[in-house]
Amino acid sequence: MTTRIPEAEWRRLSTLKPVALERLCNRILEELMLVAQSEDTSHERYLSIFKLIEDRDKQIALAFDGLSRSNALFKLTEMRRENLLTDQEFAEFSDETQRIVSRML
Repeated sequence: MTTRIPEAEWRRLSTLKPVALERLCNRILEELMLVAQSEDTSHERYLSIFKLIEDRDKQIALAFDGLSRSNALFKLTEMRRENLLTDQEFAEFSDETQRIVSRML
């Protein structure tokens, strides 16, 4: 299995990265608002928010940090696993790339 995606797909993934990151950040902020508005004590809410941010920061790093052509398939797989790309966006990648990502999921 090749670990590098074609140049055209790399460019496409590079343009989708900020879109997918924005989707994930919006999702995280919604989660944080739910925790902040819960009826737990202030301290419990703080601890929950702290833990949530730690967990989600790892999630962001896994999908987005250090994106390069050599790890693009892994990053694309994480974006797909987290439902950060629409089916239409994912369909813009080659059949081979889609098959590889589907196997990795």
